[in-house]
Amino acid sequence: MAMRLPNEVRMVEVGPRDGLQNEASAVPAAVKIALIERLADAGLRTIEAGSFVSPRWVPQMADTDAVMAGIARRPGVSYPVLVPNFKGYEAARAARADEIAIFAAASESFSRRNINCSIAESLERFAAVAAAARSDGVKVRGYVSCVIDCPYEGAVAPAAAADVAARLIELGCYEVSMGDTIGTGTAARVEAMLAAAAARVPVERLAVHFHDTYGQAIANILVALELGVAVIDSAVAGLGGCPYAPGAAGNVASEDVLYLLDGLGIRSFVDLARLADAGRFITAALGREPASKVARALAAKAA
Repeated sequence: MAMRLPNEVRMVEVGPRDGLQNEASAVPAAVKIALIERLADAGLRTIEAGSFVSPRWVPQMADTDAVMAGIARRPGVSYPVLVPNFKGYEAARAARADEIAIFAAASESFSRRNINCSIAESLERFAAVAAAARSDGVKVRGYVSCVIDCPYEGAVAPAAAADVAARLIELGCYEVSMGDTIGTGTAARVEAMLAAAAARVPVERLAVHFHDTYGQAIANILVALELGVAVIDSAVAGLGGCPYAPGAAGNVASEDVLYLLDGLGIRSFVDLARLADAGRFITAALGREPASKVARALAAKAA
């Protein structure tokens, strides 16, 4: 595949959902709303606001309806929510969501352990959700988990990840985010996975979602950019983690991604100082320092 850095990248902020869902204790809805407002102030135009999953399984997201009711929705900003099934979709619609996200795994073992069904069954379950969303004029984004490695099976074949991505597109997803769920990806393996995916799905409909467990996320994002991927998921302050990878770092930090993009001259329309401010806000609320190296460097420079 030829190298062609995009002129512009859309950053998808997943901190309020993927970042906070693994916190040991629930973050108040008011804090989540304030975080989302700060992220919008920074210029982000896609901010994952929460998920309508069973509060028994993900209690940290039990107040997503309150968050959706409390945010000041801005023109040009999308606030997608994750839905696991049709019941979740109905809750998302009741909360006036105009974009949802659905998810499948590239590993059979992960699918069964995570959502208690096979990959095929998960896609069948989402077919009705995607059809209803199309009818209602709701955008649907897809996620593929474990595109590099599975915590139960080990290495995942690039063709397996590409196949699930293609099937999500067939269901009606406008875009599919390829997720390195346990953060073990390296540049060569990411290139092979994306090459396989791009052979099945137009590269402009692919996004990437990296965790920074082994400190390789920024290198992997650069590979994705060189292959023409122009949508990057990230979490402010590096929020998050993976319950399947003990000691794993969180999502790649939005501040670090933006610093990379700015350095490459790639437009994102996101302001680094305001983004770092959002990161300081949420980490102060959580009682810890930002995981982002860029955020820490900016704070030290300002001190």
